[in-house]
Amino acid sequence: MASKAAASCRLVFCLLISAAVLRPGLGLYTVSSTYGDTIIMPCRLDVPQNLMFGKWKYEKPDGSPVFIAFRSSTKKSVQYDDVPEYKDRLSLSENYTLSISNARISDEKRFVCMLVTEDNVFEAPTIVKVFKQPSKPEIVSKAPFLETEQLKKLGDCISKDSYPEGNITWYRSGRVLQPLEGVVDIVFKKEMDPVTQLYTMTSSLEYKTTKADIQMPFTCSVTYYGPSGQKTVYSEQAVFDIYYPTEQVTLQVLPPRSAIKEGDNITLKCLGNGNPPPEEFFFYLPGQPEGIRSSNTYTLTDVRRNATGDYRCSLTDKKSMIASTTITVHYLDLSLNPSGEVTKQIGDALPVSCTISASRNATVVWMKDNTRLKSSPSFSSLQYQDAGNYVCETALQEVEGLKKRESLTLIVEGKPQIRMTKIIDPRGLSKTVICHVEGFPKPAIQWTITGSGSVINQTEESPYINGKYYSKIIISPEENVTLTCTAENQLERTVNSLNVSANENREKVNDQAKLIVGIVVGLLLAALVAGVVYWLYMKKSKTASKHVNKDLGNLEENKKLEENNHKTEA
Repeated sequence: MASKAAASCRLVFCLLISAAVLRPGLGLYTVSSTYGDTIIMPCRLDVPQNLMFGKWKYEKPDGSPVFIAFRSSTKKSVQYDDVPEYKDRLSLSENYTLSISNARISDEKRFVCMLVTEDNVFEAPTIVKVFKQPSKPEIVSKAPFLETEQLKKLGDCISKDSYPEGNITWYRSGRVLQPLEGVVDIVFKKEMDPVTQLYTMTSSLEYKTTKADIQMPFTCSVTYYGPSGQKTVYSEQAVFDIYYPTEQVTLQVLPPRSAIKEGDNITLKCLGNGNPPPEEFFFYLPGQPEGIRSSNTYTLTDVRRNATGDYRCSLTDKKSMIASTTITVHYLDLSLNPSGEVTKQIGDALPVSCTISASRNATVVWMKDNTRLKSSPSFSSLQYQDAGNYVCETALQEVEGLKKRESLTLIVEGKPQIRMTKIIDPRGLSKTVICHVEGFPKPAIQWTITGSGSVINQTEESPYINGKYYSKIIISPEENVTLTCTAENQLERTVNSLNVSANENREKVNDQAKLIVGIVVGLLLAALVAGVVYWLYMKKSKTASKHVNKDLGNLEENKKLEENNHKTEA
């Protein structure tokens, strides 16, 4: 009994000593675990054959031990100490591997595995490290806009629930932003949740922007340590609206068109190249030194030619920043004299003028009854064919829709003029009498016959063209008659007559017969004369031949003879 008591005392003493001192032959072993996972710690000791039991403990910051698990090698039983933070989280296997579920930051301790025999205690320490990956960094409290040449808070980069704490870095278009006085100011802070012991990191960035930052992306990242080493997580990109002052103004004329004409509505639009763009401007109209305050547009309606000139606009708070443009209002005037409906008498003179006044050279076209004329009309002595509808039309080719036209309806009036003719049928059966009438308005024609005779057909009329037409009748009179043609219009009544004899046809037939007989007699006499001339010619030719044969050597006589022969022929 005494020996057993002595052994027990030695065992208790060894346990107490081992609780404070590690055996120097064993190094520190580290187990890395992820927050929320299960921590698995092997005992790392060879189990001795005379093992009585094994225990696990951890050490408080002051070095005092806290026993948490016990396993007997003989009874094969497992007991867990009443430690609140490890309640229902521990598991001790047969090979004395300790598992701790749902790893917490508070599990970062120095744990020791103890294997106890009757005469010895073996220990192996393990250092537990717990890591927690932080949340993806996010840029919050973003500035609604940044303003050039001003140091202004851009936003906060925040990353939560990290262990250990991480570091935050800011980037502009992928390049690291380093602190620079007056340009880049970065303030970093971290906070630990007292319950979870996890860190929240926040980095605030103040930044002095320029126009070069327009559409430039800003990002941030958090760099942290995990079980496998250092890692970095990046935030989403953030693009900021950059405010900058107006450096130039421009003046536009709307709607865009190649030319402006009288009657158009135009809108002046003034624009500044700043951001945000200015909303109010001064508009200066030609001849008006004082500006008109307006939004960025100013409308002129139904513009006239006096609106031609220089237009300007400027900022309301910086009048020296000004833009200008020149507006030309094109116009076209046409004056036709005379115009409208004009009535003149035949033979009258009528001067016609079409006067053009325009902002630039204009084309002029004359039309008569929808047919283009080669030149402008001029009337020194009006004729009926001069009547018609005349149009003087002008246009500015470069200005769409700028056309003018005036019309003249010319009426040429005249009293009726009559000329009568007759045509006799060669067979002597009938006579055609024609009454040619000229006048305007169109005269009405009436025929009367004095004497006896019959009308072979009804009156036939020609078309009325250029104030002229005719009416004809065909008659076969049995005695001498007088045909009277009466023409009448609103101006006057004119009468003309023509006598037609009944034997006029027979006389004409006799005259024609006599003419034929005369022609025949003439032809016979001409043939007789030609025969006599030919006989005389032949006779002289024979006589001349005899003289030639007698005096062949006399050239002069031969020439004379030849001359005489020619004269005879002539």
